[in-house]
Amino acid sequence: MKLGLKKVIVGLLLVCFMFFFMQQPASASAGSFIIINKSNNQLAYFENNKLTKVFKVATGKQPSYTPEGRFKIVNKIVNRPYYTGKIPGGDPRNPLGNRWLGLNARGTWGTTYAIHGNNNARSIGQFVSAGCIRMYNDEVQWLFSKVPVNTPVIITTSGKSFTALASANGFNVKSGSVVPVSTTILKKGSRGAEVKNVQQRLTELGYSTKGIDGIYGKNTDTAVRKFQKTKKLKVDGVVGPATKKALGKM
Repeated sequence: MKLGLKKVIVGLLLVCFMFFFMQQPASASAGSFIIINKSNNQLAYFENNKLTKVFKVATGKQPSYTPEGRFKIVNKIVNRPYYTGKIPGGDPRNPLGNRWLGLNARGTWGTTYAIHGNNNARSIGQFVSAGCIRMYNDEVQWLFSKVPVNTPVIITTSGKSFTALASANGFNVKSGSVVPVSTTILKKGSRGAEVKNVQQRLTELGYSTKGIDGIYGKNTDTAVRKFQKTKKLKVDGVVGPATKKALGKM
């Protein structure tokens, strides 16, 4: 009887042991990490110890809002609900966007501070958040696909380059070409908050898009081309860096 009970206990312990290891999050890839510089509101992604991409982000309204230090991504959530406003995940009104990369900052465990998308593309590059790091939805979606749980995240305010910051934080970075800041290109067929912002700005400037619906269709394309012609830009109907700059603050 005792022998049988002992076998049962050992068996249960083995099952629990296996379950525990199966539930552990994937470790960060060697040489992959993120650095966020609040001085210029940019986020750098390093892969294999090499600077791969740089993105514009939004950070805290006050310097103290977005915590500084060395953290880790501790959870990843697709379409996280906005509990405060009772807005479900995936809803266009959701200010958390379509991806959430939770950070273990200030004693929290990925539920308070995060790198996430947003429903207001105009905020990117600004100091507007309550502490989180905002990105364009399509760009945070790309980042989400690249970084696993436990990826290191450095947040700082500095005048140093990203490679200098990486070295100062103990990463053995490889030299490479300068990576330009990523910018979202809008064109016929694009959809979302950024398109809506462009439509609103064009309408304010007297270039009617015949509706502000977030859908880049024929009327928006026509309005963009008229605006580009007036501003002596390349008339291609594509809202890239030059056209965005000419449109001004959106």
